[in-house]
Amino acid sequence: MQKLIVNINRLFGILPPDTSSLKGDEMSKVNTISNAYLLLENDRIVDFGKMEDLPESNAPRISGKQFNILPSFIDSHTHLVFAETRENEFEMKIEGKTYAEIAASGGGILNSAKKIAQYDEYSLFESAYKRAQDLIQLGTGAIEIKSGYGLDPENELKILRVINRLKEALHIPVKRTFLAAHAKPKSFEGGYSDYVKHMLEKTFPQAAQLADYIDVFCENGFFTASDAQTIIDAGKKHGLKAKIHGNQLGHSGGALVAAENNILSVDHLEFLNQNEIMGLQRSSTFPVVLPNCSFYLKMQYAPAKAIINAGLPLVIASDFNPGSAPSGNLWTCWSLACTQMRITPEQAFNALTINAAAALELEKEMGSITKGKKANLIFTAAQDNISYYPYSFGENHAEKVMVDGEFVSN
Repeated sequence: MQKLIVNINRLFGILPPDTSSLKGDEMSKVNTISNAYLLLENDRIVDFGKMEDLPESNAPRISGKQFNILPSFIDSHTHLVFAETRENEFEMKIEGKTYAEIAASGGGILNSAKKIAQYDEYSLFESAYKRAQDLIQLGTGAIEIKSGYGLDPENELKILRVINRLKEALHIPVKRTFLAAHAKPKSFEGGYSDYVKHMLEKTFPQAAQLADYIDVFCENGFFTASDAQTIIDAGKKHGLKAKIHGNQLGHSGGALVAAENNILSVDHLEFLNQNEIMGLQRSSTFPVVLPNCSFYLKMQYAPAKAIINAGLPLVIASDFNPGSAPSGNLWTCWSLACTQMRITPEQAFNALTINAAAALELEKEMGSITKGKKANLIFTAAQDNISYYPYSFGENHAEKVMVDGEFVSN
């Protein structure tokens, strides 16, 4: 069935079908049509253009006169499945305790893992489903969800089963990531490398059947670049492409091992030097930055501007999790990227849409207004300048959200 949206104030994010991502200076432009039409058929975009060029059509019409339309955001890094919030640690942060100090006291990831073990799959699914629905209303049209709060084979596989239930229940694309090494539980007898081997031996091949990607928290005080290499190699053996949490707490080697292996993405990158940037330039790895996390932890922000200036395809994601980024609001990420990372609204928009889609291998389906792509769209109040969205921070600008060509509501 066709739908024709007419008299759209502005249509943002138009790209040709052969655009898989935008790099460097390419990220500084957002193609726009004013007084536009958009023709949908079932769940796809089939045509668009200026109203003066509208072909004859018998499709039912929807007025877009009061709206701008944007492609949905893509969130390429979340920890959406967790048991309980961690507002008690919020108070510890206010008192000045660091991420590492909170983790050492039994908080952080270990705290979430303790709670996960106490909840059944149904309860975890119900809470995560509600969070996902809230994110869809904010304009998120595709999402990645990680495990990583189980910390033992049984509970990691439990989280992956929940993610698979979400994939079936939600109407947006869901990518599944097995975060094989997030932290080492105190109960494990052995070192970090021993833990990695234990997790891999006890979870494959079950995890490979439940996941698209494999991941590791490659950070100082956690897992090393050598551990990350072990996980990358195990993923290859079982058909899982790799992602890495890297360079959040220091120059951990995560960025370099990611680049050397041409993995799908390396995420965080708060610490990034010229040598690491050059390594990424030689690779096909997407650099993903997480401004919500830096804001919440009051840590330094990743050098997003330097990444773009190096000709790389920057990606922005939320890092939604209960400890260090308890928000999946990508409108907030857009504002923070502009105000704190000092990149332009256009650059940030492209990092949240087409590049984010590419970081989840969805660029042929999502991330732009392009003929043949899914009609996952955000309708906002009519504005003449894309800068208004990050400028007016703290708002949900999505007045209506469309998924697969249908308006959705909670």
